[in-house]
Parts: sequence; C-alpha cells; structure tokens
Amino acid sequence: MSTLADDSPSSTSPSPSAPRGGPIASATGDPCVLVIFGASGDLTRRLLLPALYHLACDGLLSGKFAIVGMAMDDWTTEAFRQRMAAQVRQFTTRTPFDEQVWNDFVDRLHYVPGKFTDAAAFERLRTVVSGLDAKLGCGGNVLFYMATPPSVFGMVSNALHSAGFDRLGEGWKRVIVEKPFGHDLASAAALNREMLKFWREDQIYRIDHYLGKETVQNLMAFRFSNGMFEPLWNRNYVDHIQFTVDESVGVEARGSYYETSGVLRDMIQNHMFQMLAYLCMEPPVSFAADAVRNEKAKLLDAVRIMTPEQVRTNTVRGQYGPGRGTDGAPLAGYRQEPNVSPTSGTETFAAIKLNIDNWRWDGVPVYLRSGKRLWKRGTEIVVQFKRAPDVLFRNTEVDSIEHNRLIFHMQPDQGIELRFHAKVPGPALRLQNVNMHFAYGDAFKASRAIGYEVLVYNCMIGDATLFSRTDLVEGAWRIAQPLLDYWSSTPPTDFPNYEAGSWGPKAAFDMLEDDKRRWVEIINRDVMERVPLFAGSDPSFLNSLLMILEPDVFEPGDFIVREGDSADAMFFIARGAVEVIDASGERVKELGVGDFFGEIGMLSSKPRNASVRAITQTDVFLLKRTDFNKVLAQHPSFAESVERIARERYRAPEAS
Repeated sequence: MSTLADDSPSSTSPSPSAPRGGPIASATGDPCVLVIFGASGDLTRRLLLPALYHLACDGLLSGKFAIVGMAMDDWTTEAFRQRMAAQVRQFTTRTPFDEQVWNDFVDRLHYVPGKFTDAAAFERLRTVVSGLDAKLGCGGNVLFYMATPPSVFGMVSNALHSAGFDRLGEGWKRVIVEKPFGHDLASAAALNREMLKFWREDQIYRIDHYLGKETVQNLMAFRFSNGMFEPLWNRNYVDHIQFTVDESVGVEARGSYYETSGVLRDMIQNHMFQMLAYLCMEPPVSFAADAVRNEKAKLLDAVRIMTPEQVRTNTVRGQYGPGRGTDGAPLAGYRQEPNVSPTSGTETFAAIKLNIDNWRWDGVPVYLRSGKRLWKRGTEIVVQFKRAPDVLFRNTEVDSIEHNRLIFHMQPDQGIELRFHAKVPGPALRLQNVNMHFAYGDAFKASRAIGYEVLVYNCMIGDATLFSRTDLVEGAWRIAQPLLDYWSSTPPTDFPNYEAGSWGPKAAFDMLEDDKRRWVEIINRDVMERVPLFAGSDPSFLNSLLMILEPDVFEPGDFIVREGDSADAMFFIARGAVEVIDASGERVKELGVGDFFGEIGMLSSKPRNASVRAITQTDVFLLKRTDFNKVLAQHPSFAESVERIARERYRAPEAS
C-alpha cells in the first residue's frame, strides 16, 4: 500500500537551515500546514496550542504556517479562534500575554468540523489544507497531529489515504501520535503494524512530552560534553542508580483512565524507560536522530527480562489509601476517587530493580520508583558512586567514607548537584559531605516552557532524535510485559498499603535495605525546619543535615527501636505517630510530626531503655551514629540542644 508521502529527499531530511538537536532563536521551522485531529480536546487547548503560541513568541514559526483543527464539534473557524483565544490565555506559561503575537497567530487558525468516519469531512479538510498550502506557499508540507486516542490512529490514517493527502504537493508528510502507544506488548506491536500500513517509519513521530523537558535533554549534553564524568560512567565506579518520579496529586478526575493503566503503564514503561536509555546508553557516533536512537534501542535490549520469580523479588507495587496532606487536610484513598472501583487492584505506586546486561553496567542495579499521592512532587536521578577506600584514614577522626552522589533534579527545581567530601576547618582531620549545586534558573534566563515546544518544532524540521521508533516502543514493552503478566496473575492482597501524603509502601524501602542500600530522599530546608529542634538553625548546619539524613518507613505495629537494642541512630518523625513503651510494656508517651527520639542512647552509648512502636504509617529520618557524632562535634549549639533535651528526658525512659 502506498504511503502518505512523496519520495522526494525533502520528505526525510531536515531543512538545510534547521539545527540538529533543538531550536535556536534564528532558525524557524519549515513551512507547513499543521492539521490537529481532536482539536476540541484537552490536549489541544491545555498544551498544544499554548506551546505553538510560545513558538510564535520566540519567532520559531515560519511565516508560511497555518493550523487546521478537526473535531466532531460543530464549530466555525471564528468560533474555534474565540475558544482558543480564551484557552491559550488561561494555560500559557508566558507573562505578560503578547497581544501583538497573538493577533498574528490567531489568523493562522482554521477549523473543519467532522467525524473521523465521514469521508466527506476529509474531502472538505483536503480542500482547506490544499488552499492554505497554495496561498502560503508551504510546498506541500503537511504535519498531522493525532491528539486522539490510539484506537483511531488507523482510522484517521486510512481516511487521509482515501482522501488523497499523499498526492497533495511534493513536500513532506509527517504524523505525530500521542501515548499511550499500546496497552501491552501485543497491542503495541499491532498498533505499529497498523500505522506502518500508511506511513513509513521515518514519517512517524511518537511523542513523549517528558522528553521535551530541558533537563531530560541535558542528560546527553552533560554526559558527553564533560570529559570528567564519562570515564566514570560504568560498573567500575558506579555503585547503583536511583530514578524517582514522585507525584503529590492523586488521580483526581482521571479514575476511568487510571483503572486501565496504573503507574507502570502511565509513567514507568514510557517516560522512565526512555529517560533511563539516555542516562545509560553508549555514546552515539553523532547526535543524528538514528545514531542516538540506535544506542537507546541497544540499551533497552540489554535490560534483563525478568522471570516470574524475579518479578516477585525485584518489584513492589502499592496503592494509596486515605491520609493527610502536609497541611493536615484529609486526602481520599484511591478507591474513594471518582470512577474507581471500591475493590480496585490497580497500582498507584511501583518500585522496580532492573539489571542491564552489558559490559558497561554489569552488576550495577538500577532502582526505579514512581507513585501518586506521595509526600512531594519531584523527579530526581541519583547516580551513586562506589566508596573510596578508607585505609588512608585509619587512626584519624574519620569514622567512615560515604558515597559520592551526582543528582539530576528534573522537576520542579531543575538543576544538577554533586555531593562529595571536604575537610572540616580545624587542626583535626574530619570530613563532611558538601555539595556543588547548579540551578537552571540561576544560569539561564529562559521563558518557562510546557515541554511540547521543542518536540513540535523538531517535527517541523524533521529531527526525530527525541521520538520513539517501533523498536524503542516494543523494547520498552518487552521489559514491562513480565511485570504485567505476573501482577495480573497474582492480585494484591494488601491494598491499600500506603497512606496518601506519605513516602510510599514500606516494602519499597525494604527492597533496597535487603541490598544494603537506602533510597535517597531529596529534602529541603523548609521540610527540616518543621522539626522544632531545627527551627531557625544556621543554613550551613541544615545543608549538612540534608545530605546525611536517611529515610525509612514503618507500618502500624512495627517496632522502630526495642528495649535492650544497641543505639545506632537517632530518629526524626516526618509523618505519622509512634508510642513509647517502657520496660513493663506500658505506653508512657505518644510522639508525632516534628518529634524525635533516640538521642539518649546515642549520647550515653548504652542500650535502649525503652521501645518505640509505630501507631500509624510513620515516615522517619534517621541520623546514624557516625554522622550524629560528627554533627555534635561540628555544631556545638546542636549538641547543647540535644544534651538539654536528654537531661529533661533522663528520668523518663520514654524516648531513649
């Protein structure tokens, strides 16, 4: 079957003036007509039209450019323009709104009503597109954007073919399709076959808005432009990698969609696997699209496919139940959300341990986790390096050498952080974790983007670097499929297993502790100052604490410390409540958010003289003995506060 494109070189090559790898201020996109199917939907009004307006603000749209929307709504072009004018003003991230740019932009908007099953509607669409192409001189270049469910991709493609769009001029024809691209491996393969009936692979741009974020693109730039890091990017120096996507929101009004998706399909299989490929792939021979995508495909192909037993031991799934936000307001559980089954087994959280079976990463585990209704919103990648030998520091005051960490902050604060050791000023040899932090907002004065700008622009210039090919889509599904199969055959019996507003299921923390590791929770000074002991503390003191506190989660009934245990850590309650139990088994006190315990045992070096048990799901930061001693030595005011509180508690064994 013929495809919707001519065979001219321009249909597969970027414009000669187009930059490789992203837009620059002086290069506009190719002339073209952009046809949006589903033009009345949320995607168009919230993201796509505002992104196109932003491109216009930046001077990146060709003067020979028009937009034609198509949907079932019986609108005129004027009605479409009026609606989009209100929506773009609401959802743009640019302030102030540029009326001059908008007045030019709105004249580019056109609309054709019609159903996707109506051949006559596609004939009308062809007439409008053909007329605009001739009027503007677009050379037959047409970009089709399917802002629709995947179930109609084939239907629309067939209608375009039947209407003769492949014979519309000699320019390029390209199609952008939105995720979800398949529901599992079989459906993804079937959808690929259907699309390839009408389009060549080089014409299909499978869009993932996460890959339009500057910090995601910077993963490659950082790795391959800085000679100091790439030699360390392997199993000889890296201990493990953590990749976290936390969402503080629940499913809200998307219950119907999420019931058929879950976090594995919604976030991990697409966004996280593709970003992981950028982080861990081999250096490409160039930044040409296929050179980059070839290396991504090799990386995904090297990820070990799990057996059912490996899925059982290397994954954790969770679902949020009722809880409270940081302001104390109650939060509904997933099963209480609209359009969600009251007995739903859909996962809203998942943690996965992956292994990459190639020379570079052999033996280096990669831990991924993502979830809804967690304690904060944030996306971070942590590359933890192996510890340096501590033999040089014997017979000094250095107790242990900690891991160096390189942290990519993706959102909401975009930046890169390097945590390493430095000598504490003074005559003795002491070490302290310090950090170097680069913030995008401090270095670059760029307008805030939605994420679609660079992706749509790259489609206009024919740069497919940031888009998935058939093999990338199916490679990601091959990794996810064993998890889907095992989870569907073994329904969860403990849902819900984490409270809304918490750090997630305890089992996710246990999974890393079994490997003698811990999750790195990225916290800030605002969080620390909620603990009364730290309120108003010196910023340098809080910064040092941020890098040494370790997170842990306990379920109701779990003992955090037991009477008679050796004292190896002090605990700060970030969320939840605990009870202190004396030697006779009586509850003597209840502690909550902002409280701490365990300092007496740390100061006296004696066994615990009371037990502490979680009443609710409890999230705590722990300060290990070696770090506790460092903090006491380096910050006398903290030592005085702790010792004063310990003296006050000495006669009451409730929180030792």
